[in-house]
Amino acid sequence: MKNLYLSAASATVLAMLSLSACGASGASGGYDWSAAPDTSKIAAQGADLPTYGLAPDWANYGEVIKAFCAKHGGTCKHTDTDMSSAEEIQRIDAEKSNPVGTAGDIGLMWGPVAEAKDVVPSYLPPSASKLKNWQKAGRGGWIATFVGVPAFVVNTDKVVNPPKSWADLLKPEYKGMIATKNPASSGTGQAMVAAAAIANGGSADDLAPAYDYFRKLKDSGNLSDVKMSEESLEKGEAPIQINYDFNGLSQKNALKTKNVNVEVIIPADGSVWSPSGLIINKYNTAKGDFLKSFLDYVLSDEAQILFAKFGARPIRFLNGDLRLPADARANWLPDAAYAPVKEIEITKIDPERIVADWEAKVLA
Repeated sequence: MKNLYLSAASATVLAMLSLSACGASGASGGYDWSAAPDTSKIAAQGADLPTYGLAPDWANYGEVIKAFCAKHGGTCKHTDTDMSSAEEIQRIDAEKSNPVGTAGDIGLMWGPVAEAKDVVPSYLPPSASKLKNWQKAGRGGWIATFVGVPAFVVNTDKVVNPPKSWADLLKPEYKGMIATKNPASSGTGQAMVAAAAIANGGSADDLAPAYDYFRKLKDSGNLSDVKMSEESLEKGEAPIQINYDFNGLSQKNALKTKNVNVEVIIPADGSVWSPSGLIINKYNTAKGDFLKSFLDYVLSDEAQILFAKFGARPIRFLNGDLRLPADARANWLPDAAYAPVKEIEITKIDPERIVADWEAKVLA
């Protein structure tokens, strides 16, 4: 499963993400990104497919890539290097003279950062017309794919009375039980901040209530230093974890085979739809036709249904543009559980600002 933690050099990585964009162009290295893809080249270009932060078990991307390659008569050899959104952008930029990676999964608030850094091409696929303006790049190179909701993932063998709200997490009975991903280095953690802000009266433009909340949670002693993982959830080392709903549902199914009981809870006082996105590497022109076609494919009915079967809600379903068969929704929580969840223009949030504010307002 995709690990969104940065290395110890995270501060250096983020510092390198200058927001001064180079002039966008329809071509890179003589390749015309504005042209329609030549589908006859897809099988050959995808024979080997190195990606960043696009693990096969992340929201079913393994099956999505397999289906796309088979559709074009290819059998992709997909290899992935686990990275955070910030690391993906930095790596693509660092390798621009000798590109290796092809595509990556990012938390959508990093889309504008990738575009400003000019590591993505000026290409939007035809299927992007199905998205809202904030769900896709202004010039091109990234699109929303599916959404997750920050939720509580609870080992109910260890926690007798699971928390039902953000307010509940402050109760003394959960002392030392709660694990999160660090918003200073994790897209999941950054989405968590947005969700807590909404639950506590904030907005995409005002995340201050989230920092106040997490400072209280830290000072209460309820936050654990244990790393958030399926293993620490299983062992009860951190029996309450704040994670995306679809990740929690995957863990629930996996741990059920070990007779460990897990509940995934959407907080009653609010959360947000937090989209993930696909970015493609503008410098990897040798695989340009594959990448343009794949960017289009992930919004097809076929690919969106594969995301749904994993437990993630496809972005087109959220937009009311996709009907899903019943079996595609089998791994979902009931629709009623999502009544407190709000849609915000998450790309209005600057993730680098979250990094700085988390360090200053919560950890300091």
